[in-house]
Amino acid sequence: MVQAKKIPLLIVGGGIGGLATALAAARGGHPAHVLEKAPEFTEIGAGLQLAPNATRMLDRLGVLDEIKKHAIFPKHLVLMDAVSGQPITSLDLGEKFLDHFGYPYIVMHRGDLLTVEYEACRQNPLITLENNREAVRIEDLGDSARVECADGSVYECDALVGVDGLWSTTRKVVHGDGDPIPAQFVAYRGTIPIEEAPKDSDFDGMVLWVGPDLHFVQYCVKAGKLFNQVAVFRSYRYKEDSDDWGTVDELEEHFSKMCPRVREAVAKIKRNRRWPMLDRLPIPNWTRNRITLLGDAAHPMLQYIAQGACQALEDAVFLGDRLKEYNGDAARAFLAYQEPRIRRTARVQSIARLFGEIKHVHGVSIMLRNALLAKRTPDDYEYFEWLYGYKG
Repeated sequence: MVQAKKIPLLIVGGGIGGLATALAAARGGHPAHVLEKAPEFTEIGAGLQLAPNATRMLDRLGVLDEIKKHAIFPKHLVLMDAVSGQPITSLDLGEKFLDHFGYPYIVMHRGDLLTVEYEACRQNPLITLENNREAVRIEDLGDSARVECADGSVYECDALVGVDGLWSTTRKVVHGDGDPIPAQFVAYRGTIPIEEAPKDSDFDGMVLWVGPDLHFVQYCVKAGKLFNQVAVFRSYRYKEDSDDWGTVDELEEHFSKMCPRVREAVAKIKRNRRWPMLDRLPIPNWTRNRITLLGDAAHPMLQYIAQGACQALEDAVFLGDRLKEYNGDAARAFLAYQEPRIRRTARVQSIARLFGEIKHVHGVSIMLRNALLAKRTPDDYEYFEWLYGYKG
């Protein structure tokens, strides 16, 4: 029988949320041990948006200054009509925004954020990192938890935080609600060298093009060397338990009806991989004895308001504060952590779905949406206060 390793705090999942959780725990003086199933601590994907609620948390974790070296600071976010090619509204992300929220809105490559977190973890003597450790069985022992990995290694821990993503193994132990829910939308995304970016691109800000059952996002990453683009659309061929939907020919069909600027940009989108959009409904409990959930394992959400990573960072800092407050008593800390975080993330999950509906409206609803949004001024931050003003 394999001898189990004894761990005080075990974190299953070494992505953005998992490493942030380790940093937050260590910041309060608690050792943290991270298991990552991949061969390396890496992030799949390209661009990432981090609003002030996230950059504020990164500052609390002590990594914001390093992250700023890799970040782009967009001056504005512009919402464009993908059919007419005309602007709808904009959000000033410059000095007024910074004065209002106290922290910037940044965009960067996902891999750069993870690298900064990883290096911070490596330099912290309270944090242990292990990769090639895929948790395949998790057992609740009441006053502890047991984790068995695919390679045969076994861990027993006083507390376990499942930060293992959308298809979380940990979630099945805490709340068995089946598979994630397909939104019937799919994304194609990737970066191109800035020299290959479409003409008339806005390199100073973020641009969000919206149209019937689709949207298209553009912004710079990697110190302005790369141009990130994401094309999202509803698949009218969606079938449950089938992968034959959201295909490249559907991508072409949807965006062929858009204005010339969008068509030109979409022509440069990579077509070798598609990402189906999925989420889950909010649940009333994330915790079972000494096991709790965090990030996408707890509250996976659609990407329509760019808050997935932001909410994971909020979770991590808040949990770290509770572990410190209760001197490492996981049972008390987990319950104190989950109640306020469930309320907040449930709201964010719901708003993400709502924003998707607003972006993708048809017919006369397009005119109504555009007319309503055109009335607001670029420095009107009222609708973002509850989200970006979060302080934990």
